[in-house]
Amino acid sequence: MSDHIVSWKVYVGVFLALVALTVTTVVAASYDFGPLNVIVALGIAITKATLVVLFFMHARYAGGLTRLVVLSGVAFFFILVFLTMSDYVTRSWSLTGAS
Repeated sequence: MSDHIVSWKVYVGVFLALVALTVTTVVAASYDFGPLNVIVALGIAITKATLVVLFFMHARYAGGLTRLVVLSGVAFFFILVFLTMSDYVTRSWSLTGAS
């Protein structure tokens, strides 16, 4: 079994991208995007997580079983988000505070 060799320049580039995204996270936290706050934060977080999984965990060059596990994790994440949002949307919110 041969291992894929990744250049150190790729790791430096990914590291610099992660640093830039971290700075973007801090800057974005100081602005109010209204109802898009969560979407902006999750977009940045998902981008950083994707870079870490693909390059530092070597999922980009992995075989079929590893890709299946990664895709299963992503699918499970979307299922959880869908179930959470369906619960959130179907609740009746009362302004009185008592239920």
